[in-house]
Amino acid sequence: MPILDEIEAAIPALRRYAHSLVRDRDAAEDLVQDCLERALSRQRHWRGDGPVRAWLFRILLNRFRDDRRRWASRAQLVSIDTVPELGQSGGQNVHLELSEVHAAMGRLPPDQRAALLLVSLEGMTLSEAADVLGLPEGTLASRLGRARAALRQMTGRAGNRPADDKGVCP
Repeated sequence: MPILDEIEAAIPALRRYAHSLVRDRDAAEDLVQDCLERALSRQRHWRGDGPVRAWLFRILLNRFRDDRRRWASRAQLVSIDTVPELGQSGGQNVHLELSEVHAAMGRLPPDQRAALLLVSLEGMTLSEAADVLGLPEGTLASRLGRARAALRQMTGRAGNRPADDKGVCP
């Protein structure tokens, strides 16, 4: 498959990942746009030694990290009128639990959140995600374990893990 077709096929996954990282639809679209622009302008630098999808995810993650460093030093004022209502109408438990997990994921350290999103949301194998993040698989597995444990703790599910048939928690 030509590289441009592979880039085009990866766009929906890049959008999902970007939205999960920045938690803002417009900022996510900007991040994907920057990623695609960088990929297209530098496609001749792609060595072809791995999947194009992993290369794109690495570009997107690097752009996210660059933007995060750039904005970390700037204070931002937010109008009270632009802050969404904290309460939600309706009371479906599933929606509330999903919101709770979403908020907890936002409190994870960025390295743990990035690892968890690649494996859980994008369905990448440990090997693929480790390649995207530029980490050894063991380091990625440790980050995933810490991220999952932190999510269980933050959502109050730390003691509610189901036991297997031998009485051991997974």
